[in-house]
Amino acid sequence: MHMEKYLILNTLSYPVLSLIMLVPLVGALLSLLIKNETWLKIFGLLVTLVTLVLSLPLYTCFDLHTAKYQFAELRHWFPLLKLHYVVGVDGISVLLVLLTTIIMPFCILCSWNYIKKRMGEFIFVTLVMETAMIGVFISLNTVLFYIFWEAMLIPMFLLIAVWGGARKDYASIKFFLYTLCGSIFLLVAIVALYIKTGTFFIPELMDQPFSFAYQMWIFLACALAFAIKIPMYPLHTWLPAAHVEAPTAGSVILASILLKMGGYGFLRFCLPMAPAATLYCMPYFIALSLISIIFGGYLALGQTDIKKLIAYSSVGHMGFVTLGIFLLNDQGLKGAILQMINHGITTGGLFIMVGMIYERTHSREIADNSALGMMIPIYVTFLGIFCLSSLAFPGTNSFVGEFLVLFGAFKKSVVVGFLAIPGAILAAAYMLRLLQRMVWHDSDGHAHHDSAGDDHGHKLTDLCFREIVMVVVLAVFVFWIGLYPTPLLKVMDASVTHLLHQITAGGTPAPVTPHEGHHALLEIGNWLKQVAAF
Repeated sequence: MHMEKYLILNTLSYPVLSLIMLVPLVGALLSLLIKNETWLKIFGLLVTLVTLVLSLPLYTCFDLHTAKYQFAELRHWFPLLKLHYVVGVDGISVLLVLLTTIIMPFCILCSWNYIKKRMGEFIFVTLVMETAMIGVFISLNTVLFYIFWEAMLIPMFLLIAVWGGARKDYASIKFFLYTLCGSIFLLVAIVALYIKTGTFFIPELMDQPFSFAYQMWIFLACALAFAIKIPMYPLHTWLPAAHVEAPTAGSVILASILLKMGGYGFLRFCLPMAPAATLYCMPYFIALSLISIIFGGYLALGQTDIKKLIAYSSVGHMGFVTLGIFLLNDQGLKGAILQMINHGITTGGLFIMVGMIYERTHSREIADNSALGMMIPIYVTFLGIFCLSSLAFPGTNSFVGEFLVLFGAFKKSVVVGFLAIPGAILAAAYMLRLLQRMVWHDSDGHAHHDSAGDDHGHKLTDLCFREIVMVVVLAVFVFWIGLYPTPLLKVMDASVTHLLHQITAGGTPAPVTPHEGHHALLEIGNWLKQVAAF
């Protein structure tokens, strides 16, 4: 079969990719049979841990010397439409799959006491969410990719709508509508690609010689969906509301994994399938990325709600990701991929820390959570670690990713490099301000939260064993990647090199003449008629 030239079929004794995708789904169905809340939590945690253990061979057995899709599984689905069940991972997607399986146990642990109603439904929705997210990263078929892309929408909507805060209805509907609108354009692009090529197989679509006009509209349709998911300026407005109203687990999933789907979509669809369009649109996306970096940092600097501050910081940090992607050089792409992993760890850790302090003070306002250094020293120690990582302090994971992106930016253009630097300065400003006020600055604002405390109401308990385990594991990743990122860079090296080759071989950044523009409009019209007829 011609597909096999792109794949290295799975040689393990078990279908690792299908298994790590199906275990959470089976666990979700079984969770409906459990009625005791404590056993539900334990069961949900065990399912996510089993999934994590099953995914470890993806790292230990990964071949670093090939850009082919490894651990591949190929099954006939609808042969008449050339639609097959085909999954696999390369050096880009394997890291995102591992990030997903690592983060999900923390989502159960951080909800141990936070979720107080409908625990069975919460475990069900969370495990279904894990299946959908893993499915997005391992799918090598556009239809399968789209099914999982849409499948994760409903569980995330429910996480916000059922277990969210006071404005949960507004936040959940806004998230749903934004994502759904982007998904419609993605679906149109998938249908158009099938009409044009007769295949749904993603690696084969990457090798197709599309005209410039066709590439432009495939690129724009896909880019809109992915830019909403990241989110890029000016499509970011759904994110702060979703983060603030979501429960802690929802915020962690959003920040650590869902936002990465947008960056992954650019790397998997836009760049290799529309290389000429990518080169043509590169300056515009670099400009939007720089705006996201500065705009997100500037808005974060003015926030008094801790969760909203971290939410806006995500806009800035993901701006570095899209900047690295559209620099289209080795350092930029590797920095962007590494920064996706780093952001998942660091910002996930920060949202977990916010959830911990909210359980104690019942407020997310900075003023209500000040002068914590003497009361809960273990908490503020790890808060300091994640804040320093978020501002890319040397020795932490984010420093390596941000440094690579900035290196790639200066390599591309000195102007682009200098324009990206204010984003790093703003990150230091808002994170150090947050840290200073929460650890040292005494506004005495939290006094009214704990009436069971002493005369000043300052009876706050430090982290328990469950919470210490969470933050210690995440802190290990912060310093491991910060001090020794080589293993991750080696995993992505062959795939990044191959992606750059695809862009160079298929892209021509030549300007479009009026005649070519007129021809493009005619071709677009014919294409839209074909899609409508289909």
